[in-house]
Amino acid sequence: MAAVLHLPEQKVILKGMSWETHERLPAEYEEESGARFTYDSGILEILVPSARHEKPNRILASLVEVLAEEMALNIESLGSTTLKRADLLKGFEPDSCFYIQHADTIRESEEIDLTVDPPPDLVIEIDITSPSLDKFPLYAAVGVSEVWRYDGPTSRCTASLMSAT
Repeated sequence: MAAVLHLPEQKVILKGMSWETHERLPAEYEEESGARFTYDSGILEILVPSARHEKPNRILASLVEVLAEEMALNIESLGSTTLKRADLLKGFEPDSCFYIQHADTIRESEEIDLTVDPPPDLVIEIDITSPSLDKFPLYAAVGVSEVWRYDGPTSRCTASLMSAT
């Protein structure tokens, strides 16, 4: 009996895609795929995460939750929820995201509308394969203030403070 221990994650980047396509695909595959969609001004990335991708994501997300607990911070974790700004042609599903300073603002929200709601205070991004869409400018454009990025091949985690452009 053979067992596959590490399935590679699957990723595709498509150029020249419309905002309407970005809106339609996640809605059509929401219940069955587990895929994550990122859209930045005509470029669409579709990612199906692997265990190699999800393990560091879960570890870093747990670290955020433990730190918040120890520091008595009231946070709101939204995981890989879909966030978008049609007016900026930006949409993403981060690996994990957290509201820290703005937790109370969005706590009762059923849906996040980035045209009126604040963006997450912290996004965790796992980037272990190539090619990959550069998501830092996307996060900065919508106002995400901090991104933690784990780059598996070099075994490092970097944090970046973003500034809105």
